Amino acid sequence: MGRAALLRSPRFEGHETGSHPENPRRLAAIEAELTQTGLLGERPQVPFGAADLATVERVHDGRYVRALHMLAAEGGAWLDADTLVAPDSVEIALLAAGAAIAGVDAALDGVAPRVFAFVRPPGHHATPHRGMGFCLLNSVAIAAAHAVARGLARVLVIDWDVHHGNGTQDAFYETDRVYFCSVHQSPLYPGTGAASERGAGAGEGFTLNVPLPPGEGDGTYRRVFDEYILPAGRAYQPELVLVSAGFDAHTADPLANMRLTEAGFADLARRVVALADEACDGRVVALLEGGYDPRALARSVVAVLRVLDGEDETEAGRRQMTDDGRE
Repeated sequence: MGRAALLRSPRFEGHETGSHPENPRRLAAIEAELTQTGLLGERPQVPFGAADLATVERVHDGRYVRALHMLAAEGGAWLDADTLVAPDSVEIALLAAGAAIAGVDAALDGVAPRVFAFVRPPGHHATPHRGMGFCLLNSVAIAAAHAVARGLARVLVIDWDVHHGNGTQDAFYETDRVYFCSVHQSPLYPGTGAASERGAGAGEGFTLNVPLPPGEGDGTYRRVFDEYILPAGRAYQPELVLVSAGFDAHTADPLANMRLTEAGFADLARRVVALADEACDGRVVALLEGGYDPRALARSVVAVLRVLDGEDETEAGRRQMTDDGRE
């Protein structure tokens, strides 16, 4: 299938947040690790630019988007105690959404069936009406809405960030065109994502939440995928798989209490790729979400990228797919 496309830009190192845990140093660590491991060369080229407002407003209320622009033009402000709008933040968030859209187009058009977009700020907490949790615009939701606008009937979003993707859930809670699956620590910010939250109306049964207590690691996450997320995905038969790829469930992350390792994230990616290979010609678009220990983030990104590249399609990798999940 060839190597995955990487969507990256030095412009994502704007949106300067100072000592905030979500800062440009996260991407700098990823870039350094990709350079050191020799993973930057010989990849499909996927150009991208800022998303246009009409595309963004498939997900976000236009009044909210206009308010973001006004705040940025006035020099910026905090939306809440966690979420900053700096003067360039909206421009960069629109670029992140544009990268997500370009990734979907690359996958659907056969340019690059597998895509990993290293974007910031993250997006999955941004609801249709407000930004929160470090997030301004919900890139993965905008990508899913774009895929639906292109005619897809079944888009699967898998969110393995340690925090529940409440914004993505809110955007698609009443439709069956997008199936949202999340595994996350609970209790933890933002306090949503109970197993009883299953969708409503036409979307009833097309939201799947698997909240986990603190302290769970690789084996538990494998079991969650094998027993819940993969069966749901196979039954749904998606035409595209999107991943909210947060890495803050890593054992070294300072903002949560899970114990995933780089190998654990690779296991999750391996399962996602197997599902996509089975259901939708391998079409997977992963978007960076959280992950706040820069070194752990960078190593985990590389582990997932190697899976997207198909580098670990070995007998050992196949054995991991069928083991009993014990740590």
